[in-house]
Amino acid sequence: MKNHVFRYLLLPTALVGSLSLLALKTENKVVADPDNAGLKLPAGFGALKVAETGARTRHITVTPQGTLYVKLNRPNKEGKGILVLRETTGGKAEVINGFGSYGGTGIYSVPGFLYASSDEDVFRYKLNAKGEVTNPTQPEKIITGLINRRQHEGKSIAQDKAGNIYVNIGAYSNSCQVKDRQKGSLGKPNCPVLDSAGGIWQFQADKLNQTYGDGTRYATGLRNVVGLDWNAQANQLFVMQHGRDQLHDNFPELYDTKQSAELPAECMYALKKGDNAGWPYVYYDNIRHKKMMAPEYGGDGKKEATGNFLEPAAAYPAHTAPNALLFYTGTMFPEKYRNGAFIAFHGSWNRAPEPQKGYYVAFQPFKDGKPSGEWEVFADNFAGSPEKATAGRPDHKPCGLAQGPDGSLYVTDDKQGTIYRIVYAKK
Repeated sequence: MKNHVFRYLLLPTALVGSLSLLALKTENKVVADPDNAGLKLPAGFGALKVAETGARTRHITVTPQGTLYVKLNRPNKEGKGILVLRETTGGKAEVINGFGSYGGTGIYSVPGFLYASSDEDVFRYKLNAKGEVTNPTQPEKIITGLINRRQHEGKSIAQDKAGNIYVNIGAYSNSCQVKDRQKGSLGKPNCPVLDSAGGIWQFQADKLNQTYGDGTRYATGLRNVVGLDWNAQANQLFVMQHGRDQLHDNFPELYDTKQSAELPAECMYALKKGDNAGWPYVYYDNIRHKKMMAPEYGGDGKKEATGNFLEPAAAYPAHTAPNALLFYTGTMFPEKYRNGAFIAFHGSWNRAPEPQKGYYVAFQPFKDGKPSGEWEVFADNFAGSPEKATAGRPDHKPCGLAQGPDGSLYVTDDKQGTIYRIVYAKK
């Protein structure tokens, strides 16, 4: 709160006290931008640009006190990899400081702690009762030495209510070929990448200096997961996989450019310990609605998969890059959104020469902890225009999602560093 508000509150008259409460309410009222920050939204929703950071903002978390912590892909010019923003007026916010000298993707908060990841480690910071980090220069190192081969290196993180932390360790390969991304190269037998990557690892959230040996390979056969969240209603981890690339480039005799653009689906998986989603041996064909054998492992675009591999919980258009998953538990949005999933589609590159897709936030309805009904585009036009989207030259790329204490939805931008806030105007 501003100092002048405190002065109003300290004055003894009841009238001025009432005026001070009105001033406080007005000051904190969220006001959508006249053009809804350039976004296309369902009726009744509005949006504003909270801040312009000028950095590649990845995942984001908001404390109950309203402080925003944003992870940067790489440290900014001041050498800070985490930005701290505090709300000002009208729902806007300003960067008040930063800390952490490392880049990366993952960040989330729980009562008393902030967790953040580099591409090799996971750190923990202590939060005080005001939601402020008390040890910015001396974080606890929770997990160390995770593999980073400069491909799918981002370590997205989530936590369950039992005190377990889940870490994506992306495969350092497109499809486990002998020669990665090379035309005609077949897959390595018993893909060795899966020994240390291509899955979700589970660790303890309060144990220091854990390594691979201290963790559990919770689920495997996942090429790369950037968006993940714990679903409290289902008491289960849900993840969004980035599907494999270059079917036509690597096997032009089996796939034409249109098939390569539309395959495979980007998949949502509901995970249990020991699950295997099938990468690199299979992929999910969203046109046939079947798991198919990968061409590196004997597939020809028509051969269905064999083996005990997990079915997707839901599937989405190919090469749209789902970078964040958030289960909405707030009360600001209408009932239809309660316990459903918001997904930030970052957009990809591997649809050419077909039009590119993505650059939107989608909504997936849920019922009783499971996807129920068709997904829909919720927030669109981050790209700036349909022409920019199809050409793969967007103005903004949605990347991170967070729910504010009032139930509003925050969205980060991995291109220019804009932070958006989406609200619902109750009638």
